[in-house]
Amino acid sequence: MKVLAILYDGGEAAVQESRLLGTVENKLGLKEWLESQGHEFIGRSRIMLFKDQCSSTLYKEGPNSDFQKHIVDAEVLITTPFHPGYLTRDLIAKAKNLKICITAGVGSDHIDLNAAVDRRIQVLEVSGSNVVSVAEHVVMSILLLVRNFVPAHEMIERGDWQVSDIARNAFDLEGKVVGTIGAGRIGYRVLQRLVPFDCKELIYYDYAPLPEAAAKAVNARRVEDLKDFVSQCDVVTVNCPLHEGTRGLVNAELLKHFKKGAWLVNTARGAICDKDAVAAALADGTLSGYSGDVWNVQPAPKDHIWRTMKNPLGGGNGMVPHYSGTTLDAQIRYANGVKSILDNYFKGKEQEAQNIIIGLGRYETKAYGQR
Repeated sequence: MKVLAILYDGGEAAVQESRLLGTVENKLGLKEWLESQGHEFIGRSRIMLFKDQCSSTLYKEGPNSDFQKHIVDAEVLITTPFHPGYLTRDLIAKAKNLKICITAGVGSDHIDLNAAVDRRIQVLEVSGSNVVSVAEHVVMSILLLVRNFVPAHEMIERGDWQVSDIARNAFDLEGKVVGTIGAGRIGYRVLQRLVPFDCKELIYYDYAPLPEAAAKAVNARRVEDLKDFVSQCDVVTVNCPLHEGTRGLVNAELLKHFKKGAWLVNTARGAICDKDAVAAALADGTLSGYSGDVWNVQPAPKDHIWRTMKNPLGGGNGMVPHYSGTTLDAQIRYANGVKSILDNYFKGKEQEAQNIIIGLGRYETKAYGQR
C-alpha cells in the first residue's frame, strides 16, 4: 500500500528538535511504526513517501512535482493544514487508487470535498487535536491588539520611548463586549478563557444555540443576526471552519456594520475574511486591529497585503504564520491521531465518528460550529 505524506520542510529546527513531528524530517513519528508493521521504507518509490511541498514548487506544483507524480497511485494521502498540498478535483481524477485522505490536524478545506464525495474517497482529520492550542492563541491575539502590544515592542526595537504614541490606542479588555463567530470546540473554549477578564458581555453567533448549561457556564448570549452581532462587539473572533457558506463571510458589506474601531481576530481560515476589505477597514480606522495566523493562500506571498497593513495610528497588525494549532503539544496529539486513523484503516476497523469529514460517498453531519 502506498501512502503519500505532504509535510513541510522544518529545516535545521526540525533536525535539532525531534518533537517537530509535522515536518518532512520527523515524518509524524511514523517511520519506525510502519517498519514494525512490516512496511518497507525506501526512497521515492517507498511504500510511504514524505516530501516537502513548501520550500520548492518542485514538490508541490506542476506535472513533474513529487505531489502530482505520486498521487496517481497512492492509496492514502496525509497532509497538514499549515503547509497544505491542495488536492483539486483534477488531481483527484488522476488519483485512481486514492481511498482515504488524512489531515494531520484540523481543517480539510485544502481538499475538494465535493470531488471526494463523487469518488467515494474518505476524508478524515484529527478532530480536537488543536482546540486548546488555538483557543489560547485567540486570547493572546485579542490581548496583543487591545493593549497595542506590537507597536510598543517595535518602538523598543527601534530604540525609541514615546509612551503616548502607544497609550493613545491601548485599552483594557475588562468592560468590553467580545463575540465569537462559531461557538464549537474552539469558540467555546475561547469564551471559557475570557470569563476571568470580566468583559462587559460575551456573545456568540452560531447557526445553533449552545446547550443551556454550557451557555450559562460562560454567561454567553446568542445573537442570531450576524450584522446585529458584529455591531455589538468591541472584539470579534472568528472560530468557524471554511466552507461554501463561510467563504468571504467577513466582507466589505459586513465590515460596515462593525462597531467603529473594533478589533478582529481570525485563527479559523484566511478566506473567511476578504483580504482587501480587511486591509481597507484597517487603513480607514473601521478596524483598530486585525490579528490571526491563517491566510487565504499558504504560505502567504511576500507581497500579501496582510503582512504590512496598518491602522491610521501605525499599528493594529498581529499577523503571524499559521502555527496556532501546531504547538509541540498539539503535534503530539495530531501525530497520534494520524497513527490511530491509519491503524484503523489498515485493519478495516471503524473510524471514530468525530474524525470523519467525508464518509464513503457522503458528507458526515458535522456542524460548522463544532470545529
